[in-house]
Amino acid sequence: MKKIFYIIVLALLSACGQRVSFDESIFDEVLYTPRYASGFDIRRHSESGATLITSTNPWQGADGVAYRLLIDPANHFSVSASGLQRITKHAERIICMSSSHIAMLSTMQEQQRVVGVSGIDFVSDEYINSHRTEIGDVGYDNNINYELLIALDPDLVLLYGINAANALEQKLLELGIPFAYIGEYVESSPLGKAEWMVAIGEIVGRREQSVTLFEDIASRYTTLSADIQSKIGEARRPQVMLNIPYRDAWFLPAKSSYMVQLIEDAGGKTFTTQGEDNTSEPIDIEQALLYASQSDMWLNPSGCNTIAELVALNPKFATVPPVTRGAVWNNNALKTEMGGSDFWESGVVRPDIILQDLATILHPELMEGNEFYYYKQLK
Repeated sequence: MKKIFYIIVLALLSACGQRVSFDESIFDEVLYTPRYASGFDIRRHSESGATLITSTNPWQGADGVAYRLLIDPANHFSVSASGLQRITKHAERIICMSSSHIAMLSTMQEQQRVVGVSGIDFVSDEYINSHRTEIGDVGYDNNINYELLIALDPDLVLLYGINAANALEQKLLELGIPFAYIGEYVESSPLGKAEWMVAIGEIVGRREQSVTLFEDIASRYTTLSADIQSKIGEARRPQVMLNIPYRDAWFLPAKSSYMVQLIEDAGGKTFTTQGEDNTSEPIDIEQALLYASQSDMWLNPSGCNTIAELVALNPKFATVPPVTRGAVWNNNALKTEMGGSDFWESGVVRPDIILQDLATILHPELMEGNEFYYYKQLK
């Protein structure tokens, strides 16, 4: 009886042209529950057709933080809830504060919706670079061009956080410009990062297409990884050294981190922190050199493009096995003139291609004929 009464009340309010107060609990239809990502879900209010994207804990260290984006084409709801943003149509004019969000739109062939970016010189996307005169660069960090941002008249700004809420958030609230947090940055699963494209698919009215695209990527990834695991034993897992020193310390990734997951899925192993959380930890250079001396390969040495550049950081690097054997690869094969890396742009959406690169490095006997895409061998 209560449900029937509620439906009658909603119908009467709608007939009188009145909007209903937003209530998250009445979004009764689950549209999408991620298989790999932990930070979002999509639900629908079956009567009005409005959809709700909830983004939880979208930066490192966040606990109990939730942002919601209401897509309400019928203008059914009145909104006053904290942490809630609303748009009344699928977003057609989008400002992307992260290049990975551009890549998600590009994968769906919806990159023409991008009217503004943050740091255009660091963006690899071909469409963005061929339309530089039409797409505004709103800047980044503390150098945001708010006049340009307003002039671009966005339907939505896609934000990200690293260790806290984006500094742009408060200003967007003041300006009344809707925003949404896309939290793929904090996902440790490579497929979890890519799965956020479904949230963006909902934002632009292409959810079903984005699900199909993601499932194809996930299928290629899981099939390749399963094939690798079936053909190698634990003894055949090469030991990998990661990264280079930063300010007299060497940061090791956590066991559950993104790169560790990729390396393990590609049939390798690497040195990690001892804790169970997802935070990198520093070790001293001597310990790092010991690890390097025990490694078969070295991956991701930051901005290094040659063995000479790597050894110049520390002459002792010249004696470790990955360097003496020339087994050093970097993920900067595709970068802009200003140093923007496509690995961290389109690679976020294409972990299947990254996995293929890594498998070719770690187990070339299984990947004969494969050409590198994101990686290059240092000479």
